[in-house]
Amino acid sequence: MPIIEHPLQALANFLPDKSFEPVVAIIHQYKVHLTVTKKRKTILGDYRHAGITGNHKISVNGNLNKYEFLITLLHELAHLLTYEQFKNKVAAHGKEWKYFYSQLLKEFIQLKIFPADIELALQKYIVNPAATANGETTLLLVLRKYNTQQKEGFITVEHIPINSLFATDNGKIFKKINKRRKRIECIEMATGKIYLFNPLAEVKIIEPKD
Repeated sequence: MPIIEHPLQALANFLPDKSFEPVVAIIHQYKVHLTVTKKRKTILGDYRHAGITGNHKISVNGNLNKYEFLITLLHELAHLLTYEQFKNKVAAHGKEWKYFYSQLLKEFIQLKIFPADIELALQKYIVNPAATANGETTLLLVLRKYNTQQKEGFITVEHIPINSLFATDNGKIFKKINKRRKRIECIEMATGKIYLFNPLAEVKIIEPKD
């Protein structure tokens, strides 16, 4: 995966206003080697603990909007703080990680960096942070509103009415039939098979014919 190593000043381009200095302070304190990667389909960020180089390594996808970039970076920094105190003796996303992640989020919320709707979603989220980026649909739905580039003609499955038809990128046609706690049941029209969609999946709605 091609990566871009950014001088710290360039990092400001990826972060919301008022967050650059506190982020850099943490990076310096813990000797973090930060890279910004191109879009990755399965992860938004990654952490590797310090090896023989003496530097912790964190990568974050560079295609994220500034608020999602910061929150993803804090997610990975929480892994660093957990490792610093507990090494590999605790679960990757256990109560220790949740504690550090919540504390980091609280610190940055206090700086009044986030718009009101993101701050409200974060206040609910920090009670029990999700292990994966897609684990908190409500938060991500709010964050994605701030994407600078929206895919024209696409809508998230979350916002499609029940019993509506939609098409995926590969041209398959589905009907939204039921909403579960974290996934949405859809039936493929050609086969009758049931699939579970991430609520954030972007698809094209098919308007009913007159």
